[in-house]
Amino acid sequence: MSQNVLITGAASGIGFYIAEQLALAGHTIIVTDLNEQQAQQAAQKIVNQGGNAHGYALNVADSQAIEDFFNTFTQPIDVLINNAGIQHVAKLEDFPADKWLLLQQVMLVGPAMMSKAVLPRMRAQNFGRIINIGSIHAMVASKYKSAYIAAKHGLIGFTKTMALETGDANITINTVCPAYVKTPLVEQQIAAQAKEHGISEQQVIDTIMLAPMPKKAFIGLDEILHTVSFLMADAARNITAQAIAIDGGWTAQ
Repeated sequence: MSQNVLITGAASGIGFYIAEQLALAGHTIIVTDLNEQQAQQAAQKIVNQGGNAHGYALNVADSQAIEDFFNTFTQPIDVLINNAGIQHVAKLEDFPADKWLLLQQVMLVGPAMMSKAVLPRMRAQNFGRIINIGSIHAMVASKYKSAYIAAKHGLIGFTKTMALETGDANITINTVCPAYVKTPLVEQQIAAQAKEHGISEQQVIDTIMLAPMPKKAFIGLDEILHTVSFLMADAARNITAQAIAIDGGWTAQ
């Protein structure tokens, strides 16, 4: 069944891969991103491959922008994928307050306001899937990422609450929690940590990033896509409130 899927932060990385592959599977994709030109370019790439996609600017850190977007975008939304994310790594003593707040706005307040906006449409059609792209850091902590980890932990609590509030309808909400995926964001972290610790990038990968994982592997984009596709299905209608770890065994310890 073809579904209308809105994805935030979908111009690159995990968001674009999910958008591209779901479009090629026959779904209609609403590509949203902070940068309108990049969102439209990403949608055009999908169209060039034979998929159905449309690109729009959307700043999920701005609650008024979210409200304005949905006042003009009136199409049904079957699936909302809250994917947009940013990172800043620093000790709390050195963490700029405005940056700390921005991370909460993008990765916790944004998903909440996006969900608030789409829920009336999902209720009206008695179908909806809200899928949050979380992180292994929604379940465990690492040093120097207090803002990111606070937001992602909060996302799990938000997911549970919304599952309780939507239990009367055919709506589910879940959070997918992958360990490190080799996106441009993670590549930047590898380089930054190598510089900070005075070690090679390979040492960062081996001794910091993959050290807690029994599988010792980056998570593939296809693994995240598979989990998202599974949660979108009608047969997943009673899977809600879950934090699904794709972590190579990290949380077994």
